[in-house]
Amino acid sequence: MANHDNFKKSSVEGFMNTKGGYVNGCKDVYFLRIVGINQGTLGQIEAMDRTLTAQMKSGRGFYYRCNSLPRLAAMEDVDFYSGCYESWVNSGKTCASVKSTGKNQQVCQALGTACQKVLGIFAKAKPGMNPSIEKNFVVKILFWLDQTAAAALQAWEPECSRKVVCADVSRQQEYLFCYLLTLLGFDVLLLQTGQDIPPELDKLGLSQKSITANPGVYKIPEYMPERHAGRKEGAARVLANTGIPARYPDRGNPASSRKEETARILVNTRVPERDRRTQQMLSRNNRTIPGNQNFQAHKETAARSNMPSTGKERAGGYQEAGRQHPQAGRRELTYEELAVLASSVVQIMIHDGRGDIIGGGSGIMIGSAGYILTNNHVACRGRSYSVRIEEDERVYRTDEMIKYNSVLDLAVIRIDRKLQPLPIYKGERKLVRGQRVVAIGSPLGLFNSVSDGIISGFRMIEDVSMIQFTAPISNGSSGGAVLNMYGEVIGISTAGFDNGQNINLAVGYEYIGNFIRGFLV
Repeated sequence: MANHDNFKKSSVEGFMNTKGGYVNGCKDVYFLRIVGINQGTLGQIEAMDRTLTAQMKSGRGFYYRCNSLPRLAAMEDVDFYSGCYESWVNSGKTCASVKSTGKNQQVCQALGTACQKVLGIFAKAKPGMNPSIEKNFVVKILFWLDQTAAAALQAWEPECSRKVVCADVSRQQEYLFCYLLTLLGFDVLLLQTGQDIPPELDKLGLSQKSITANPGVYKIPEYMPERHAGRKEGAARVLANTGIPARYPDRGNPASSRKEETARILVNTRVPERDRRTQQMLSRNNRTIPGNQNFQAHKETAARSNMPSTGKERAGGYQEAGRQHPQAGRRELTYEELAVLASSVVQIMIHDGRGDIIGGGSGIMIGSAGYILTNNHVACRGRSYSVRIEEDERVYRTDEMIKYNSVLDLAVIRIDRKLQPLPIYKGERKLVRGQRVVAIGSPLGLFNSVSDGIISGFRMIEDVSMIQFTAPISNGSSGGAVLNMYGEVIGISTAGFDNGQNINLAVGYEYIGNFIRGFLV
Protein backbone atom coordinates (compact mmCIF):
# COMPACT_ATOMS: atom_id res chain seq x y z
CA MET A 1 0.00 0.00 0.00
CA ALA A 2 2.82 2.43 0.85
CA ASN A 3 5.78 3.54 -1.19
CA HIS A 4 8.57 5.08 0.90
CA ASP A 5 10.22 8.09 -0.66
CA ASN A 6 13.15 10.26 0.37
CA PHE A 7 11.75 13.22 2.23
CA LYS A 8 13.60 16.39 1.30
CA LYS A 9 11.48 18.88 3.22
CA SER A 10 13.02 18.14 6.58
CA SER A 11 11.08 20.56 8.78
CA VAL A 12 7.76 20.69 10.60
CA GLU A 13 6.43 23.10 7.98
CA GLY A 14 7.62 20.86 5.16
CA PHE A 15 5.98 17.83 6.75
CA MET A 16 2.73 19.77 7.16
CA ASN A 17 2.58 20.94 3.54
CA THR A 18 3.73 17.80 1.73
CA LYS A 19 1.13 15.37 0.41
CA GLY A 20 2.24 12.10 -1.10
CA GLY A 21 0.89 10.93 -4.42
CA TYR A 22 -1.40 7.93 -4.87
CA VAL A 23 -0.95 5.83 -8.02
CA ASN A 24 -2.24 2.31 -8.74
CA GLY A 25 -3.03 1.60 -5.09
CA CYS A 26 0.40 2.76 -3.91
CA LYS A 27 0.77 5.86 -1.72
CA ASP A 28 3.96 7.84 -1.15
CA VAL A 29 4.51 8.28 2.57
CA TYR A 30 7.03 10.20 4.64
CA PHE A 31 8.70 9.10 7.88
CA LEU A 32 10.72 11.98 9.32
CA ARG A 33 12.27 12.55 12.72
CA ILE A 34 13.51 15.96 13.83
CA VAL A 35 16.13 15.90 16.57
CA GLY A 36 16.21 19.03 18.72
CA ILE A 37 13.63 21.77 19.29
CA ASN A 38 13.98 25.55 19.23
CA GLN A 39 11.49 28.41 19.55
CA GLY A 40 10.92 28.46 15.82
CA THR A 41 9.99 24.80 15.94
CA LEU A 42 7.40 25.49 18.65
CA GLY A 43 5.78 28.10 16.44
CA GLN A 44 5.72 25.66 13.52
CA ILE A 45 4.13 22.98 15.68
CA GLU A 46 1.39 25.39 16.74
CA ALA A 47 0.79 26.40 13.12
CA MET A 48 0.68 22.73 12.08
CA ASP A 49 -1.83 21.91 14.83
CA ARG A 50 -4.06 24.78 13.77
CA THR A 51 -3.88 24.16 10.01
CA LEU A 52 -4.19 20.37 9.97
CA THR A 53 -6.91 20.35 12.63
CA ALA A 54 -8.96 22.79 10.57
CA GLN A 55 -8.48 20.64 7.48
CA MET A 56 -9.56 17.54 9.38
CA LYS A 57 -12.66 19.32 10.74
CA SER A 58 -13.63 20.21 7.17
CA GLY A 59 -13.23 16.61 6.01
CA ARG A 60 -9.89 17.06 4.24
CA GLY A 61 -7.51 14.55 5.77
CA PHE A 62 -6.63 13.17 9.19
CA TYR A 63 -4.27 14.55 11.85
CA TYR A 64 -3.19 13.28 15.26
CA ARG A 65 -0.39 14.42 17.57
CA CYS A 66 0.64 13.04 20.96
CA ASN A 67 3.44 13.56 23.46
CA SER A 68 3.34 9.89 24.48
CA LEU A 69 1.55 6.77 23.34
CA PRO A 70 -1.14 5.51 25.74
CA ARG A 71 -0.45 2.71 28.20
CA LEU A 72 -2.23 -0.62 27.76
CA ALA A 73 -3.39 -1.44 31.29
CA ALA A 74 -7.16 -2.09 31.38
CA MET A 75 -7.95 -5.80 31.51
CA GLU A 76 -10.82 -5.47 29.05
CA ASP A 77 -8.42 -3.93 26.51
CA VAL A 78 -5.88 -6.69 27.09
CA ASP A 79 -8.56 -9.32 26.51
CA PHE A 80 -9.92 -7.63 23.38
CA TYR A 81 -6.59 -7.12 21.62
CA SER A 82 -5.40 -10.57 22.66
CA GLY A 83 -8.42 -11.83 20.72
CA CYS A 84 -7.38 -9.66 17.76
CA TYR A 85 -3.93 -11.24 17.93
CA GLU A 86 -5.36 -14.78 17.96
CA SER A 87 -7.55 -13.97 14.95
CA TRP A 88 -4.52 -12.63 13.09
CA VAL A 89 -2.53 -15.80 13.85
CA ASN A 90 -5.47 -18.00 12.79
CA SER A 91 -5.62 -16.16 9.45
CA GLY A 92 -2.03 -17.16 8.74
CA LYS A 93 -0.94 -13.67 9.80
CA THR A 94 -2.46 -12.20 6.64
CA CYS A 95 -5.51 -10.37 7.98
CA ALA A 96 -5.82 -8.34 11.19
CA SER A 97 -8.65 -6.25 12.57
CA VAL A 98 -9.18 -3.86 15.45
CA LYS A 99 -12.21 -1.94 16.66
CA SER A 100 -11.88 0.84 14.11
CA THR A 101 -11.24 -1.31 11.00
CA GLY A 102 -14.66 -2.92 11.14
CA LYS A 103 -15.07 -5.40 8.29
CA ASN A 104 -13.14 -3.38 5.70
CA GLN A 105 -11.19 -6.20 4.07
CA GLN A 106 -8.78 -3.84 2.30
CA VAL A 107 -7.71 -2.29 5.60
CA CYS A 108 -7.66 -5.62 7.47
CA GLN A 109 -5.43 -7.24 4.86
CA ALA A 110 -3.09 -4.24 4.79
CA LEU A 111 -2.91 -4.31 8.60
CA GLY A 112 -2.25 -8.07 8.65
CA THR A 113 0.64 -7.69 6.23
CA ALA A 114 2.02 -4.65 8.09
CA CYS A 115 1.97 -6.52 11.43
CA GLN A 116 3.84 -9.41 9.85
CA LYS A 117 6.51 -7.07 8.45
CA VAL A 118 7.17 -5.13 11.66
CA LEU A 119 7.13 -8.35 13.69
CA GLY A 120 9.86 -9.69 11.40
CA ILE A 121 12.00 -6.63 12.11
CA PHE A 122 11.28 -6.89 15.82
CA ALA A 123 12.22 -10.58 15.93
CA LYS A 124 15.60 -10.01 14.26
CA ALA A 125 16.54 -7.44 16.90
CA LYS A 126 15.08 -9.26 19.90
CA PRO A 127 17.22 -11.92 21.60
CA GLY A 128 15.28 -14.80 23.09
CA MET A 129 12.13 -14.16 21.04
CA ASN A 130 9.27 -16.41 22.13
CA PRO A 131 5.47 -16.58 21.60
CA SER A 132 4.76 -14.51 24.74
CA ILE A 133 7.02 -11.66 23.59
CA GLU A 134 5.49 -11.79 20.10
CA LYS A 135 1.95 -11.66 21.44
CA ASN A 136 2.71 -8.82 23.84
CA PHE A 137 4.24 -6.76 21.03
CA VAL A 138 1.41 -7.29 18.53
CA VAL A 139 -1.30 -6.73 21.16
CA LYS A 140 0.35 -3.45 22.07
CA ILE A 141 0.62 -2.10 18.51
CA LEU A 142 -2.97 -3.06 17.73
CA PHE A 143 -4.09 -1.19 20.84
CA TRP A 144 -2.02 1.86 19.86
CA LEU A 145 -3.52 1.81 16.37
CA ASP A 146 -7.06 2.13 17.71
CA GLN A 147 -5.98 4.86 20.11
CA THR A 148 -4.20 7.02 17.53
CA ALA A 149 -5.87 6.42 14.17
CA ALA A 150 -9.45 5.29 14.80
CA ALA A 151 -11.12 8.06 12.78
CA ALA A 152 -8.85 7.49 9.77
CA LEU A 153 -9.50 3.75 9.79
CA GLN A 154 -13.26 4.09 10.25
CA ALA A 155 -13.63 6.44 7.27
CA TRP A 156 -10.92 4.85 5.13
CA GLU A 157 -10.00 6.63 1.90
CA PRO A 158 -6.71 5.29 0.45
CA GLU A 159 -5.66 8.54 -1.24
CA CYS A 160 -6.55 10.75 1.76
CA SER A 161 -3.78 12.65 3.59
CA ARG A 162 -3.16 11.07 7.00
CA LYS A 163 -0.53 12.53 9.35
CA VAL A 164 0.58 11.41 12.82
CA VAL A 165 3.11 13.26 14.98
CA CYS A 166 4.70 11.75 18.09
CA ALA A 167 7.16 13.27 20.56
CA ASP A 168 10.24 11.59 22.05
CA VAL A 169 9.97 8.14 20.53
CA SER A 170 13.15 6.19 21.30
CA ARG A 171 11.95 2.77 22.39
CA GLN A 172 11.95 -0.05 19.89
CA GLN A 173 8.30 -1.06 20.11
CA GLU A 174 7.02 2.51 19.79
CA TYR A 175 9.35 3.21 16.87
CA LEU A 176 8.21 0.09 15.02
CA PHE A 177 4.58 1.05 15.64
CA CYS A 178 5.28 4.37 13.93
CA TYR A 179 6.78 2.46 11.02
CA LEU A 180 3.63 0.31 10.89
CA LEU A 181 1.62 3.51 10.44
CA THR A 182 3.66 4.35 7.34
CA LEU A 183 2.92 0.88 5.95
CA LEU A 184 -0.76 1.79 6.26
CA GLY A 185 -0.29 5.03 4.33
CA PHE A 186 0.26 7.52 7.19
CA ASP A 187 2.90 10.24 7.10
CA VAL A 188 4.73 10.15 10.42
CA LEU A 189 6.82 12.84 12.13
CA LEU A 190 8.85 12.22 15.29
CA LEU A 191 9.78 15.27 17.38
CA GLN A 192 12.82 14.24 19.43
CA THR A 193 13.28 16.89 22.11
CA GLY A 194 15.74 14.76 24.06
CA GLN A 195 17.56 11.64 22.93
CA ASP A 196 17.15 10.22 19.45
CA ILE A 197 16.46 6.59 18.62
CA PRO A 198 19.37 4.24 19.42
CA PRO A 199 21.92 3.45 16.67
CA GLU A 200 20.56 -0.06 16.07
CA LEU A 201 17.18 1.42 15.10
CA ASP A 202 18.77 4.16 13.01
CA LYS A 203 20.66 1.52 11.02
CA LEU A 204 17.36 0.04 9.85
CA GLY A 205 16.94 3.07 7.60
CA LEU A 206 13.20 3.33 8.16
CA SER A 207 13.07 7.11 8.72
CA GLN A 208 14.96 10.23 7.66
CA LYS A 209 16.77 12.26 10.31
CA SER A 210 16.94 16.06 10.46
CA ILE A 211 18.92 17.94 13.13
CA THR A 212 17.61 21.31 14.32
CA ALA A 213 20.04 24.22 14.45
CA ASN A 214 20.55 25.84 17.87
CA PRO A 215 18.26 23.51 19.82
CA GLY A 216 17.14 24.37 23.33
CA VAL A 217 15.46 22.52 26.17
CA TYR A 218 11.73 22.80 25.56
CA LYS A 219 8.55 21.00 26.44
CA ILE A 220 6.15 20.48 23.54
CA PRO A 221 2.61 21.54 24.56
CA GLU A 222 -0.11 18.91 24.56
CA TYR A 223 -2.28 18.76 21.45
CA MET A 224 -5.88 19.85 22.10
CA PRO A 225 -8.02 19.63 18.93
CA GLU A 226 -10.85 21.68 20.42
CA ARG A 227 -8.49 24.56 21.19
CA HIS A 228 -6.75 24.47 17.83
CA ALA A 229 -9.88 24.26 15.72
CA GLY A 230 -10.66 27.78 14.50
CA ARG A 231 -7.60 29.29 16.23
CA LYS A 232 -6.54 32.67 14.84
CA GLU A 233 -3.24 33.34 13.08
CA GLY A 234 -1.66 35.24 15.94
CA ALA A 235 -1.70 32.24 18.24
CA ALA A 236 1.55 30.74 16.95
CA ARG A 237 3.41 33.98 17.49
CA VAL A 238 2.09 34.25 21.05
CA LEU A 239 3.35 30.76 21.86
CA ALA A 240 6.72 31.33 20.24
CA ASN A 241 7.27 34.52 22.24
CA THR A 242 6.33 33.12 25.64
CA GLY A 243 9.77 31.58 26.14
CA ILE A 244 10.69 28.14 27.39
CA PRO A 245 7.64 26.38 28.85
CA ALA A 246 9.56 23.99 31.08
CA ARG A 247 12.95 22.37 31.50
CA TYR A 248 13.20 18.63 31.56
CA PRO A 249 14.69 16.93 34.58
CA ASP A 250 17.80 14.83 34.20
CA ARG A 251 16.97 12.03 31.74
CA GLY A 252 20.09 10.03 32.46
CA ASN A 253 20.27 6.81 34.40
CA PRO A 254 20.26 7.27 38.18
CA ALA A 255 23.95 6.59 38.65
CA SER A 256 25.57 5.53 41.87
CA SER A 257 26.24 9.16 42.81
CA ARG A 258 22.45 9.72 42.94
CA LYS A 259 21.50 6.69 45.04
CA GLU A 260 20.80 8.69 48.19
CA GLU A 261 18.75 11.22 46.22
CA THR A 262 16.68 8.43 44.70
CA ALA A 263 16.00 6.96 48.11
CA ARG A 264 14.78 10.32 49.39
CA ILE A 265 12.41 10.68 46.45
CA LEU A 266 10.80 7.37 47.25
CA VAL A 267 10.66 8.05 50.97
CA ASN A 268 9.12 11.49 50.55
CA THR A 269 6.74 10.64 47.73
CA ARG A 270 4.27 8.28 49.35
CA VAL A 271 2.34 6.15 46.88
CA PRO A 272 -0.42 4.39 48.87
CA GLU A 273 -0.73 1.66 46.24
CA ARG A 274 -0.59 -1.20 48.72
CA ASP A 275 -3.29 0.16 51.01
CA ARG A 276 -5.60 1.02 48.14
CA ARG A 277 -5.17 -2.26 46.31
CA THR A 278 -5.51 -4.34 49.45
CA GLN A 279 -8.61 -2.45 50.60
CA GLN A 280 -10.23 -3.03 47.21
CA MET A 281 -9.42 -6.74 47.28
CA LEU A 282 -10.59 -7.29 50.83
CA SER A 283 -13.79 -5.29 50.38
CA ARG A 284 -14.76 -7.45 47.40
CA ASN A 285 -13.88 -10.88 48.64
CA ASN A 286 -11.97 -12.07 51.69
CA ARG A 287 -12.35 -15.57 53.00
CA THR A 288 -10.11 -18.07 54.70
CA ILE A 289 -9.45 -21.42 53.10
CA PRO A 290 -10.35 -23.99 55.76
CA GLY A 291 -9.59 -27.13 53.75
CA ASN A 292 -11.32 -29.64 51.50
CA GLN A 293 -14.63 -27.79 51.29
CA ASN A 294 -13.03 -25.18 49.00
CA PHE A 295 -11.17 -27.63 46.76
CA GLN A 296 -13.64 -27.24 43.88
CA ALA A 297 -13.42 -23.43 44.05
CA HIS A 298 -9.64 -23.70 43.90
CA LYS A 299 -9.84 -25.95 40.82
CA GLU A 300 -12.11 -23.44 39.07
CA THR A 301 -9.69 -20.62 39.91
CA ALA A 302 -6.81 -22.69 38.58
CA ALA A 303 -8.65 -23.29 35.33
CA ARG A 304 -9.34 -19.58 34.85
CA SER A 305 -5.67 -18.82 35.46
CA ASN A 306 -4.41 -21.66 33.20
CA MET A 307 -2.85 -23.10 36.33
CA PRO A 308 -2.41 -26.89 36.40
CA SER A 309 -4.89 -28.48 38.80
CA THR A 310 -4.25 -32.09 39.77
CA GLY A 311 -5.20 -34.40 42.57
CA LYS A 312 -1.76 -33.88 44.09
CA GLU A 313 -2.45 -30.19 44.78
CA ARG A 314 -3.36 -29.22 48.28
CA ALA A 315 -7.07 -29.10 49.01
CA GLY A 316 -8.35 -25.55 49.05
CA GLY A 317 -5.07 -24.15 47.76
CA TYR A 318 -3.43 -23.97 51.21
CA GLN A 319 -3.64 -25.95 54.41
CA GLU A 320 -3.87 -23.99 57.62
CA ALA A 321 -3.04 -26.75 60.06
CA GLY A 322 -0.25 -29.27 60.49
CA ARG A 323 3.52 -28.99 60.36
CA GLN A 324 6.01 -28.85 57.54
CA HIS A 325 8.59 -31.60 57.84
CA PRO A 326 12.09 -31.01 56.55
CA GLN A 327 12.87 -33.03 53.45
CA ALA A 328 15.64 -35.59 53.48
CA GLY A 329 18.97 -34.23 52.33
CA ARG A 330 18.00 -30.59 52.75
CA ARG A 331 19.10 -28.16 55.41
CA GLU A 332 17.28 -25.04 56.52
CA LEU A 333 19.41 -21.97 55.97
CA THR A 334 20.35 -19.42 58.59
CA TYR A 335 19.08 -15.87 58.30
CA GLU A 336 22.59 -14.79 57.32
CA GLU A 337 22.62 -17.33 54.49
CA LEU A 338 19.16 -16.29 53.32
CA ALA A 339 20.20 -12.63 53.30
CA VAL A 340 22.88 -13.46 50.71
CA LEU A 341 20.07 -14.31 48.28
CA ALA A 342 19.22 -10.60 48.15
CA SER A 343 21.68 -10.46 45.25
CA SER A 344 18.90 -12.06 43.15
CA VAL A 345 16.28 -9.49 44.20
CA VAL A 346 16.30 -6.15 42.37
CA GLN A 347 15.06 -2.63 42.96
CA ILE A 348 12.86 -1.20 40.21
CA MET A 349 12.44 2.54 39.65
CA ILE A 350 9.33 3.44 37.64
CA HIS A 351 9.59 6.24 35.04
CA ASP A 352 6.83 8.13 33.26
CA GLY A 353 6.89 9.15 29.60
CA ARG A 354 9.23 12.05 30.36
CA GLY A 355 11.73 9.90 32.23
CA ASP A 356 10.75 11.21 35.67
CA ILE A 357 10.74 8.75 38.57
CA ILE A 358 7.15 8.29 39.74
CA GLY A 359 7.59 5.40 42.16
CA GLY A 360 9.50 2.27 42.97
CA GLY A 361 9.13 -1.43 43.60
CA SER A 362 11.03 -4.68 43.74
CA GLY A 363 11.53 -7.69 41.51
CA ILE A 364 12.81 -11.26 41.54
CA MET A 365 15.29 -12.71 39.06
CA ILE A 366 13.55 -15.68 37.43
CA GLY A 367 15.50 -16.30 34.20
CA SER A 368 19.18 -16.02 33.37
CA ALA A 369 18.40 -14.19 30.09
CA GLY A 370 17.41 -11.01 31.96
CA TYR A 371 13.86 -11.89 33.05
CA ILE A 372 12.56 -10.29 36.26
CA LEU A 373 9.23 -11.01 37.96
CA THR A 374 7.38 -8.17 39.67
CA ASN A 375 3.80 -7.06 40.36
CA ASN A 376 1.58 -5.85 37.56
CA HIS A 377 0.59 -2.85 39.69
CA VAL A 378 4.28 -1.91 39.75
CA ALA A 379 5.01 -2.43 36.05
CA CYS A 380 1.78 -1.02 34.60
CA ARG A 381 2.35 2.41 36.17
CA GLY A 382 5.46 3.17 34.15
CA ARG A 383 6.59 3.76 30.60
CA SER A 384 10.10 2.52 31.39
CA TYR A 385 12.09 1.15 34.32
CA SER A 386 15.50 1.44 35.97
CA VAL A 387 16.76 -1.74 37.61
CA ARG A 388 19.43 -1.87 40.33
CA ILE A 389 21.27 -5.04 41.31
CA GLU A 390 23.40 -5.58 44.39
CA GLU A 391 27.15 -5.14 43.92
CA ASP A 392 26.62 -3.75 40.41
CA GLU A 393 27.08 -0.01 40.02
CA ARG A 394 25.37 0.02 36.65
CA VAL A 395 21.68 0.91 36.47
CA TYR A 396 19.83 -0.99 33.75
CA ARG A 397 17.16 0.91 31.80
CA THR A 398 14.43 -0.98 29.97
CA ASP A 399 10.94 -0.55 28.58
CA GLU A 400 10.38 -4.26 27.99
CA MET A 401 7.32 -5.52 29.82
CA ILE A 402 7.16 -9.04 28.41
CA LYS A 403 4.06 -10.46 30.08
CA TYR A 404 1.45 -9.36 32.58
CA ASN A 405 -1.73 -10.54 34.29
CA SER A 406 -3.81 -8.00 36.21
CA VAL A 407 -5.88 -10.68 37.98
CA LEU A 408 -2.84 -12.40 39.48
CA ASP A 409 -1.03 -9.03 39.72
CA LEU A 410 2.09 -10.46 38.08
CA ALA A 411 4.33 -9.07 35.35
CA VAL A 412 7.67 -9.92 33.74
CA ILE A 413 10.14 -7.28 32.56
CA ARG A 414 13.50 -7.86 30.95
CA ILE A 415 16.93 -6.21 31.14
CA ASP A 416 20.01 -6.79 29.03
CA ARG A 417 22.08 -8.72 31.56
CA LYS A 418 22.76 -12.29 32.63
CA LEU A 419 21.06 -13.01 35.96
CA GLN A 420 21.22 -15.52 38.82
CA PRO A 421 17.58 -16.61 39.30
CA LEU A 422 16.06 -17.63 42.60
CA PRO A 423 14.58 -21.15 42.75
CA ILE A 424 10.80 -21.35 42.83
CA TYR A 425 9.25 -23.69 45.41
CA LYS A 426 7.80 -26.81 43.78
CA GLY A 427 5.22 -27.59 46.47
CA GLU A 428 6.78 -30.75 47.86
CA ARG A 429 5.19 -30.00 51.25
CA LYS A 430 2.14 -28.01 52.21
CA LEU A 431 2.64 -24.49 53.46
CA VAL A 432 1.27 -24.07 56.97
CA ARG A 433 0.46 -21.33 59.44
CA GLY A 434 3.35 -20.58 61.73
CA GLN A 435 5.93 -21.53 59.10
CA ARG A 436 8.92 -19.17 59.12
CA VAL A 437 9.50 -16.93 56.08
CA VAL A 438 11.88 -14.19 55.01
CA ALA A 439 10.90 -11.21 52.83
CA ILE A 440 13.40 -9.31 50.67
CA GLY A 441 12.54 -6.05 48.92
CA SER A 442 13.16 -2.31 48.85
CA PRO A 443 10.65 -0.72 51.26
CA LEU A 444 10.57 3.07 50.94
CA GLY A 445 13.52 2.82 48.56
CA LEU A 446 15.79 1.15 51.14
CA PHE A 447 17.51 -1.23 48.75
CA ASN A 448 17.10 -4.96 49.47
CA SER A 449 16.00 -4.90 53.07
CA VAL A 450 15.61 -8.32 54.70
CA SER A 451 12.89 -9.06 57.27
CA ASP A 452 11.58 -12.22 58.88
CA GLY A 453 8.21 -13.43 60.06
CA ILE A 454 5.78 -16.30 59.77
CA ILE A 455 2.87 -17.35 57.58
CA SER A 456 -0.13 -16.08 59.51
CA GLY A 457 -2.92 -17.32 57.27
CA PHE A 458 -4.21 -18.10 53.80
CA ARG A 459 -6.81 -15.95 52.09
CA MET A 460 -8.90 -16.16 48.94
CA ILE A 461 -8.80 -12.63 47.47
CA GLU A 462 -10.71 -11.99 44.24
CA ASP A 463 -10.61 -15.73 43.50
CA VAL A 464 -6.84 -15.83 43.92
CA SER A 465 -5.49 -17.79 46.89
CA MET A 466 -2.89 -15.69 48.69
CA ILE A 467 -0.44 -16.09 51.56
CA GLN A 468 -0.84 -13.81 54.56
CA PHE A 469 2.49 -13.26 56.30
CA THR A 470 3.99 -11.09 59.05
CA ALA A 471 7.47 -10.23 57.74
CA PRO A 472 7.44 -6.38 57.71
CA ILE A 473 7.19 -4.75 54.26
CA SER A 474 6.25 -1.25 53.08
CA ASN A 475 5.68 0.73 49.89
CA GLY A 476 8.46 -0.30 47.51
CA SER A 477 8.43 -3.91 48.69
CA SER A 478 5.81 -4.87 46.08
CA GLY A 479 7.30 -7.44 43.75
CA GLY A 480 9.85 -8.65 46.29
CA ALA A 481 10.56 -12.23 47.31
CA VAL A 482 8.94 -14.20 50.11
CA LEU A 483 11.23 -17.16 50.83
CA ASN A 484 10.97 -20.32 52.87
CA MET A 485 13.90 -21.34 55.04
CA TYR A 486 15.43 -23.30 52.17
CA GLY A 487 15.83 -20.12 50.09
CA GLU A 488 13.01 -20.93 47.68
CA VAL A 489 10.42 -18.41 46.49
CA ILE A 490 7.04 -19.33 47.96
CA GLY A 491 5.40 -16.02 47.06
CA ILE A 492 5.80 -12.50 45.73
CA SER A 493 4.95 -9.56 48.02
CA THR A 494 1.82 -8.00 46.57
CA ALA A 495 -0.25 -6.02 49.06
CA GLY A 496 -0.68 -5.05 52.69
CA PHE A 497 -1.97 -2.49 55.15
CA ASP A 498 0.43 0.23 56.27
CA ASN A 499 -1.97 1.09 59.11
CA GLY A 500 -2.10 -2.54 60.28
CA GLN A 501 0.43 -4.56 62.20
CA ASN A 502 2.33 -6.58 59.56
CA ILE A 503 -0.76 -7.67 57.64
CA ASN A 504 0.76 -8.49 54.27
CA LEU A 505 -0.24 -10.63 51.31
CA ALA A 506 1.71 -12.54 48.67
CA VAL A 507 0.73 -14.31 45.46
CA GLY A 508 1.70 -17.96 45.94
CA TYR A 509 4.25 -20.11 44.15
CA GLU A 510 1.69 -22.16 42.15
CA TYR A 511 0.53 -19.11 40.22
CA ILE A 512 4.11 -17.89 39.86
CA GLY A 513 5.36 -21.23 38.54
CA ASN A 514 2.72 -21.32 35.83
CA PHE A 515 3.04 -17.64 34.96
CA ILE A 516 6.83 -17.70 34.41
CA ARG A 517 6.91 -20.98 32.54
CA GLY A 518 9.17 -20.47 29.53
CA PHE A 519 11.37 -17.85 31.19
CA LEU A 520 13.33 -20.18 33.47
CA VAL A 521 16.19 -21.06 31.09
